[in-house]
Amino acid sequence: MPKVKTKSGAKKRFKLTGSGKIKRKNAFKNHILTKKETKQKRNLTNSSLVHKSDKKNIERMI
Repeated sequence: MPKVKTKSGAKKRFKLTGSGKIKRKNAFKNHILTKKETKQKRNLTNSSLVHKSDKKNIERMI
C-alpha cells in the first residue's frame, strides 16, 4: 500500500502541538470587520484547539 498523501488544505490550516493536540485559527476574522465589536475581533485573534469529535478526521488529513 502506498502512503496516504497529506491534504494540502489541511496542511495550511492546522498545526500539531507538542502534546498531540491540533491547533486551528478562528473563523469570522477575515472581512466585514466594521460591524463586529472590538472585543470579538480581539478574541478571534487567538488560536484555539480542534474539538475531540473532529480530531480523528483532521489527523487523517494531516
